[in-house]
Amino acid sequence: MEWNKQQIKGILLVVCAGIAFYCILQNLGSVALAVGQILSMLSPFLLGSAMAFILNVPMRAIERGIFRGAAGKVRRPLSLLLTLIAVIGVLVLASCVIGPGIGEAASSITAQIPYAIQRLQNQLEQLSAYLPQLQEYLGTLDFNWATISKRALEIAQAWGSGLVNSGGVLIGGVVSGVSTFVIALIFSFYILLQKEKLARQGRQVLYALLPERGADRALEILRLSERTFSSFLSGQCLEAVILGTLFVISMSIFRLPYALLVGVLISLTALIPIVGAFIGCAVGALLIAVTDPWKALLFIVLFLVLQQVEGNLIYPHVVGSSVGLPSIWVLAAVTLGGKLMGIAGMLFFIPLCSVFYALFRGFVKDQLVQKQVPDAKWQSAPPRPRRR
Repeated sequence: MEWNKQQIKGILLVVCAGIAFYCILQNLGSVALAVGQILSMLSPFLLGSAMAFILNVPMRAIERGIFRGAAGKVRRPLSLLLTLIAVIGVLVLASCVIGPGIGEAASSITAQIPYAIQRLQNQLEQLSAYLPQLQEYLGTLDFNWATISKRALEIAQAWGSGLVNSGGVLIGGVVSGVSTFVIALIFSFYILLQKEKLARQGRQVLYALLPERGADRALEILRLSERTFSSFLSGQCLEAVILGTLFVISMSIFRLPYALLVGVLISLTALIPIVGAFIGCAVGALLIAVTDPWKALLFIVLFLVLQQVEGNLIYPHVVGSSVGLPSIWVLAAVTLGGKLMGIAGMLFFIPLCSVFYALFRGFVKDQLVQKQVPDAKWQSAPPRPRRR
């Protein structure tokens, strides 16, 4: 049997891949540390790419809808500027609603403090009858106050030094986070302003490194992923607005306090799939409980009802239809993503599973066509055999 150059190259590639995989398994800790360091260095650019992808969804709509007839060199910067203004406006509007509401709740809590102190005094007066017996019991106890005070001083010193160290780490983390965010934001601007050029260069790289058929397939998968993730972002935002509106209307009907504040909070936290609204529920129940605990209980009941409607009807249909994923797989993707990667997994796994679902569905249809399976074989269940 003669070996040609292509076969020898394939065998060498498989052998090298096996050796590399074995070396990775033998040094898994070092490899994980190296990967973590590389991701840490690339974090501003990865974050900037994610920000550019998110901002591109409204910017593309603005560019096509408002600045369709504008010149190319003017249309893109104006669309980006209007997108930033819209995002900042939404954040400012939300802060204008949340800030006064939190301030009102804080003032309400402050107003309740005198009544709480009065109740505490009444309880202490009721316990005064038992003070003689308590004093007799304390007299029988033997405390080494010198040892206790020395131990307390040691704990306080350790806590103080730890606080100083953690404060330095916190300041360093804040500075690093701010610098990373600024670099990522600037990088996202460069991507958005030159996205066609970057896409053209990416296609050149794919066709240069891969066979033409493989490059076509890779570009097809990338286009499908881009459409799916963009639709998911739009559907997630729409679902959050719908849920927040439902809470504002229902809380206004039942005359519950902080209707607009709780609605905005739940809209913001509902951007986290399925479980995000529970965070808004906890905050809303705490705010309402300061005013009236019974109304807080009514709010929790109302939340459970609306959450069932949202989780089983609105979310799977709005988000599921936007990404082309059936409702049952939306719930499965959220559960699996949350188990593996937490909140980030919930956000990432729905569009990712949608991409895999579309690819697998196309593969199945192609296989049915190649095998020439009649539609009647799979469109309906086979008849049950008759009992003799």
